[in-house]
Amino acid sequence: MSILAAILVVASTSLNITVWPNGMGPQAPKKTYTLKCAPVGGTLPKRAAACTKLMRVERPFASVPRGMACTMIYGGPQVALVIGSFRGKQIRATFSRKDGCQLARWNRVGFLFPGATASAHSR
Repeated sequence: MSILAAILVVASTSLNITVWPNGMGPQAPKKTYTLKCAPVGGTLPKRAAACTKLMRVERPFASVPRGMACTMIYGGPQVALVIGSFRGKQIRATFSRKDGCQLARWNRVGFLFPGATASAHSR
């Protein structure tokens, strides 16, 4: 991919991120962030690093394939919702930590969910 093509792909990224650090519920506190790439902007901490990391992840918002066997490892009540455009395509992805498959998805893009969990924050 040429540098110009890469810039155009990055430029088409604009995300709204909502994180429920203690799980969802009617009175559950939430954190909201925005992220735009090329030029970098928004309210997400470490935006430039997040844009760089996000462009390196293949299919960061893909859901777990149907029929996938997942370990029954509970990672916590945290939930996140990402809505917007990524690489020019509209996305809406929900993340949780309810089993091994969901933990793997969360950990791939945990840098989008600052402060939600220690493991996601350190990635």
